[in-house]
Amino acid sequence: MRRLAAIAALTGVLLAAGPASASAPGTGELTSAAVDGYMRGYIERTHLPGALVAVTKGDQVVHTAGYGHTAGGEAITKDTPMPLASLSKSLTALAVLRTGIDIDGAVQKYLPEFTMADSRTGRITVRDLLNQTSGMSDQTFPELTLPAPDTLKEAVAMLRTAPLTTEPGTKETYHNPNYAVAARLVEVVTGVPFADHMAATIFGPLGMTSTKTVNTTLDLPGAGEGYIRAYGQVIRRSHPKWFINGSFGVVSTAADMARWLITQNRSGDDVFSDETIETTHTASGVGGSSYAMGWRTGKTAGGAPRLRHTGWLLTHNSAQTLLPASGYGIAVVTNTGMISGDDAMIITDALVDILEGRPDEGAVPFTMTVDPWLAVLTLLNLGLGLLGVYRARRWAGRPLWRLIPYALPIAFFAGLAQVAGYLLNRVGTLHQITYGWLAVVIWTGTGALAAAAVVVARLVHTISLRRHR
Repeated sequence: MRRLAAIAALTGVLLAAGPASASAPGTGELTSAAVDGYMRGYIERTHLPGALVAVTKGDQVVHTAGYGHTAGGEAITKDTPMPLASLSKSLTALAVLRTGIDIDGAVQKYLPEFTMADSRTGRITVRDLLNQTSGMSDQTFPELTLPAPDTLKEAVAMLRTAPLTTEPGTKETYHNPNYAVAARLVEVVTGVPFADHMAATIFGPLGMTSTKTVNTTLDLPGAGEGYIRAYGQVIRRSHPKWFINGSFGVVSTAADMARWLITQNRSGDDVFSDETIETTHTASGVGGSSYAMGWRTGKTAGGAPRLRHTGWLLTHNSAQTLLPASGYGIAVVTNTGMISGDDAMIITDALVDILEGRPDEGAVPFTMTVDPWLAVLTLLNLGLGLLGVYRARRWAGRPLWRLIPYALPIAFFAGLAQVAGYLLNRVGTLHQITYGWLAVVIWTGTGALAAAAVVVARLVHTISLRRHR
C-alpha cells in the first residue's frame, strides 16, 4: 500500500479527496448481516463486478457468499471457483512442511536440478524460499516479462542463467519463483505431481473439495478473464499467459476458504499441529522483515495483531487476514485486477473497521478519485499538442536546442514500465501497466504524442524555411 501511495503522489492528487458516505457506527462484531450489508453498499458505489467473501470466527463460519458475476456472465455464489493469486503461497508453504524435510537444509540437497548462474545458490535453504530471503529477485530474473513455461520443472530450469541479487538469508525480496522452486521441490521429494500432493495432503484433509492448483493462467476459470478499472468504469479484459503454479496458482471458493481460515486460526482442526501452523505464521525477522511463510505480520488500525497476505493478477485481486486476538478470519477475492482495482484490500479493511467499531468511511479504489483528474490532464495534453502544432510555423527559425524540453514527456512515457517497476519493486511491461493503471498510460501516452507532434511540426517548418531561404 505504501507503493500505491507513492504512485498516486506522482500525479499530485490527494487520495484522501475521495467521496465519503455517512454510515452508522460499526457494530463491534462481524455478523453475516453486517458483512452482507457492507458488500451490497460497496458494490453499489463502486460497480464491482464480482466477489467472493468468507468470514470465520474460531471454528464457526460467520459468512460465505458470492456477489455479482464472472466475466463470462455467470452468477457468483459461495461455491464459484475463483483464483486466489498470491494467497496460494500460504498453501504451498504448508505443503512443503507436510513433506517432513528439514527446512533449514539446502534446497539443492532435495532438488539437485535447481541451479543458477551464481555460486551462492548452494547456500539457499528451503526456509529462505518460504521466507522470500533466497536472494532471487525481479531485477535479475524478471519472470513476468519472459515467455511462460508450462510446468514446474521448466520454471525451475529457466533460473539457470539468472544470478542472485543478494546473499541468501540476508534480505527479504518478494519474488514469485521462490515458491515455484518450493513447489517443484515437493514434486521431487514426494514423487507425485504438486497438484496431487496438494489434493492429498492439504485440500482433501481440510475438506476443500472444490480447490485445486493449476500451472498457468490459461488453466484458470475462464482463462483468468476479469476486469480492470479506468475513469470510474470497469472494463472486461482477458489475461495473458503467466506461469503461476506454486506461487499464485490456487483456485478456490468462499466455502473452501472458510475451512482454510478456520484451520489457520487453529480451531476445529486436527490435520496440522499447532507447531506447524505457528511456523508458517512466524516472520523471519531477516533485516527487520515481517514476512513469514505466505503471511505477513502486522497490526490493524486499532492496534490488534494481524496476519495478512494479498494477491494480484492482472484481472483479479485477493486478500486473506487473520486476527488472532478475536479469532476472526477474512478472505476476499474480486474479479478486478492489480493496482486500479484493489477492491479486496478495501473490503477487508472495512470489515476489520466494523469489527473494531469504526464507521464505514465509504472507501473506493483510489483510481475512481484520481482518474477524472487524469482525464482532464489527458485532454490538456491533446489541447496543448494541437495548439503547438498550429503555432509551429511561427516557431520556425529558432534554435533547435529549444526543442529539448519536449523530449521529457516522450522519455517519461518510454520509461513508464521502469518507473512502475521501481515503485512496485516488480519488473513489468507497458502492456501490463495498461491493466494496472490504464488512465496513467493514456495520460503519459498523450503527453508523449503531443510533444512528438509539436517537435515534428516545428522541424518540418524549420527545414522548409531554410530551403526557402
